[in-house]
Amino acid sequence: MPDDTPHLRPPLKWAGGKRWLLPKLSRIWAKHTKAYPDTRLVEPFCGGLSVALGLTPKTALLNDVNTSVINFYQQIQQGLTLDIALENDEAAYYAQRKKFNELNQAGGSEKMTAQLFYYLNRTGYNGLCRFNKSGGYNVPFGRYKKINYQADFLAYQSLLSQWEFTNQDFEALALKSGDFVYADPPYDVPFRQYSQQGFAWEDQVRLAEWLAKHDGPVILSNQATPRIKNLYRDLGFKLRYLDAPRRISCKASGRHAVKEVIAIRGF
Repeated sequence: MPDDTPHLRPPLKWAGGKRWLLPKLSRIWAKHTKAYPDTRLVEPFCGGLSVALGLTPKTALLNDVNTSVINFYQQIQQGLTLDIALENDEAAYYAQRKKFNELNQAGGSEKMTAQLFYYLNRTGYNGLCRFNKSGGYNVPFGRYKKINYQADFLAYQSLLSQWEFTNQDFEALALKSGDFVYADPPYDVPFRQYSQQGFAWEDQVRLAEWLAKHDGPVILSNQATPRIKNLYRDLGFKLRYLDAPRRISCKASGRHAVKEVIAIRGF
C-alpha cells in the first residue's frame, strides 16, 4: 500500500490483540519491505486484524481457525452493512446470542451470522471470543455504559478486498518462499478455548516446527513460559522479551503485564 494509506482501527474488540506490539513490528516490516517491496504478509492466526491493518501490506494471506471471524471479514469484502438492532441490553444480547448459535451451527445465512457476530463481539464481555466444545458461543453480556456501534464497514472494503482470507489449520497454508510470517497463536496457558477445537501443547510444538522450516522471515509471539522458551530456542529462533498488557481481568487490580517472548528467524 502507498505510504499515505490511512490506518483503520480494527473493527472488532479483541482480547489479546497485538496493537500494543505494532510499533516494533512496523519497524521490522518497513525495513524488510524497503528491500523486498512486494513481500506478502501471512498470518496463520489473524484474530482481530490489528497487525494487518497496522502494516497495510499490498498482499496478504490471513487465516484463522475461527470460522466466525473469517466469515465476518469475507462479508466485509462483499460490502457488509448492518440491518439488525444494535442494543446494549442484556435480554437482547442473550436473545441474539441464541440466534447466532442456532444459525452458526446450522450453517445459516453467512451475512446474518456476520452481523450477529459483530454485535456479540461489541456487546459481550471485554472483547472475548470463546466457544464451548459443542461449538456454542458462550461469552457473557459485557455491561458497558455506552457502545459505539458501526452501521457499515464500507471504509474497510477496498483494503480487505486485496487480501485473501482462509479458515483452515495453519499447516494447510501454502507458504511461498520469502513470505513474511507473523504468528500469534493462543497463549501457552491453561485456558485456550478460542475455538471449538482448542489449541493444545502439541499444536504449539507443531506450529513452531512448521515455522522453523519456512524459507523466509518469521516472527512468533507467545507467553514466555519456560517450555515455550525452550521450544523456540531449540529450533533456532532468536528470543526477545517484552511486557505485554493483560486486560481480561474484571478487576483493575488483576490487570497486570505478562512477560511475552518474541521469537525471530530469517532476518
